[in-house]
Amino acid sequence: MKIRHFFRFTVAIAALAASFHTPATETPAAKASALFAGGCFWCIEADFEKLPGVIEVESGYTAGLTKSPSYEAVSAGKTGHTEAVRVIYNPQKVSYSQLVEYFWRHIDPTVKDRQFCDVGSQYRSGIYWQNETEHKIAEASRDALLKSARFPVIYTEVLAASPFWPAEEYHQDYYKKNPIRYAYYRNGCGRDARVLQVWGERK
Repeated sequence: MKIRHFFRFTVAIAALAASFHTPATETPAAKASALFAGGCFWCIEADFEKLPGVIEVESGYTAGLTKSPSYEAVSAGKTGHTEAVRVIYNPQKVSYSQLVEYFWRHIDPTVKDRQFCDVGSQYRSGIYWQNETEHKIAEASRDALLKSARFPVIYTEVLAASPFWPAEEYHQDYYKKNPIRYAYYRNGCGRDARVLQVWGERK
């Protein structure tokens, strides 16, 4: 009888343990975030969303002085923010270092307080690291570019991340919501032509 009771007890314990176990196939994909500024956030958002491993991209503002900035205040240069994006990605499919390399090849790092046709500190480029690993990767990538002598100077700032404020809803996925206006702006701004001139190829 004791053996039967013991057997029933062990079966019950096993069943209870199994109820707390989540099969590996049900584990959600890992997510991480990265912050970049590359001029008009409509454009850099569109660029990053083409990269395999990126889950989504959010337009917003960062590296500024005020809380909850509006587009009107940021675009007037009153808050110290720059237009930026928060990239949500799967680190099992794309690494932070790959994001950084991809970022470089979609901006013009040779200009200060501007990107393409947009002028002002609110359009400055930047990499905003969130931990020491990102810090080392970002600085090493910038230093490697400088060492290559491809550029005599790089104005893209590499700074510790500060609060990221999502932009107004009408800015999110602007290139999808307003494809004609977006294409007109991007082409008129000469973004792709300048990137090709700076880098010689698209990656």
